[in-house]
Amino acid sequence: MSKICVIGAGTWGMALARMLYKSGHKVVVWSALPEEIDQLDKTRMQKNLPNMIIPSGIEFTKDIAQGCRGKDILLFAVPSVYVRNTAKIAAHFVESGQIIVNVAKGIEPDTLCTMSEILEQEIEGVPVVALSGPTHAEEVAMDLPTTIVSAHEDESIAQKVQEVFTNPVMRVYTNTDVKGVELCGAFKNIIAIASGISAGLGYGDNTEAALITRGLAEMERLGLKLGCHPNTFSGLAGMGDLIVTATSRHSRNNRCGYLIGQGYSPEDAIKQVGMVVEGINAIPAAMKLAQMHSINMPIVFAVNDIVNNGGSPEDAVHDLMGREMTTEIPKPIIDLDHESVLISSAKDYPNGEEGIKRVITYGTFDRLHYGHINQLRRAKALGDYLIVALSTDEFNWAEKHKKCYFTYEQRKALVESLRYVDLVIPEENWEQKKTDMHKYCIDTFVIGDDWKGKFDYLKDEGVEVIYLPKTPEIG
Repeated sequence: MSKICVIGAGTWGMALARMLYKSGHKVVVWSALPEEIDQLDKTRMQKNLPNMIIPSGIEFTKDIAQGCRGKDILLFAVPSVYVRNTAKIAAHFVESGQIIVNVAKGIEPDTLCTMSEILEQEIEGVPVVALSGPTHAEEVAMDLPTTIVSAHEDESIAQKVQEVFTNPVMRVYTNTDVKGVELCGAFKNIIAIASGISAGLGYGDNTEAALITRGLAEMERLGLKLGCHPNTFSGLAGMGDLIVTATSRHSRNNRCGYLIGQGYSPEDAIKQVGMVVEGINAIPAAMKLAQMHSINMPIVFAVNDIVNNGGSPEDAVHDLMGREMTTEIPKPIIDLDHESVLISSAKDYPNGEEGIKRVITYGTFDRLHYGHINQLRRAKALGDYLIVALSTDEFNWAEKHKKCYFTYEQRKALVESLRYVDLVIPEENWEQKKTDMHKYCIDTFVIGDDWKGKFDYLKDEGVEVIYLPKTPEIG
C-alpha cells in the first residue's frame, strides 16, 4: 500500500483518487479552493463526474502541508497554467524519498518548459514522473479498461509508478522519453480542436482521419527536432492520446472546436465547455517552438489563426487543402554522388540561406546496431543533410584507446548503406570539430547525451548543439 496525496480535485484528479483508493492505497486530496474541498467532502461527488461516488475512505484536506507530509507519491493534477504556482507552494513540504507524478498536459508559453521541467525547477531533490496517455476521466471513473504511460529517464523510477498505478482496469507502460511524452500530451489537444472544428463545419470521417494523421506527423516533426524518440509518437502518449482526444464526446478540446465550427467565438466556446481547454493554452508554445526550429505545422498554424487572429474556419480548410503538393515519404535532399557540389555550394551560403540544413555527428559506430541506426535516424530528422564523422582506426587506438571489431573501411561501408546518411568523413583527432563546423557549414552538431555539456563550446562557432538520449531498448 502506498500513501498518496492528490493535488488538485478536478475530474482527472478525482477519477485517479478513486481508482488508487480502490487499488488499496491510502489517498488524501487537496485543492487550492476551500469551498471545493467542502463540497466534495459533503456530497462525495465531483460535479463533472455525476455518476461517480467518491469512497468514504478518501480523505480531503485544505492544508497542503498535511497533504504532502508522510506520503510516498504526490500526484499533481492541476491545470497546466497553475502547475508552477502550486509547485512553489508544495515545495516547502516535499520530503526526500517521495516521487512526484504529474498528469497535467501543457507547455508553459513563456519558458517553453514542460510540466515535469517546471516541477523539477520548483521542487528539487525528488524525481518527477510524467503520466500520460488516452485516459478520459469519465471512463476511468467507470472502471473501463484504460492504458497509460509512466515516463522518466530512469526506467526504474518509471517502473515504481507503473507498479502503483497498475490494476485490473489500468494497464501502465513505461517510457524513458519524457520530453516526447509531454509534447504529445500538450499538442494533441490542438489537433483535437481542429478535429472538432471540422465536425462543427459538417465535414465527415475522411476529414477527421486526415487531420489526425497529418496532425500526428506535425507533432512528430517537432518532437524529432527536439531529440524525442520516434516510437513515442506512434505509441499511447502520441497516437493513442491523439485519437481519443480528437474523436471522443468526452474531449473538452474536441467540444470546444466543434462549437467554434458551429459559429461560436473561441471565448464563448470555452465558456460553453465550462472547464479548462488545454489546447487553447498550448497554442502559444506550439507556435514559438515551430518558429524557433523552423518546423512546418500547418494544422497548428490554422488553429492559431482561428483562435487568436479571428480567422475563418472555412478559409482555413481552403488554405490547408490548397497547399503545395508534396509527398508523404520524405526524400533524400540530394543524391550521394553530388556531395562535392553541395559542400562547395555551402561556402557560398555559410548560414544556410539556400534552405539546406546540415547536421553532423561523430562516433565509432562499430558493430552497427539498432541504437546506432536510431541515433542516425534522429540526427537526420534534425536537418536535410547528415554528415557522419567516423573515427579512424588510428584515432580509436591512439586517442580513444579502443579496438574495433571492424576496420574503418568496413564501418564506413556499413554507415554509408543507411539511407539517413548523406556523407561519411574521417574523424582523425579531437580538435578537428571546430574546423569541421566551418568547412562543412554545419547548422547542428548532434551526439549522445552521455557526452552532455562537453561540446557546448561549439555553440561559440554558431552551431546548435543537441545531445540525443540513448535508445531505450539499448541504453
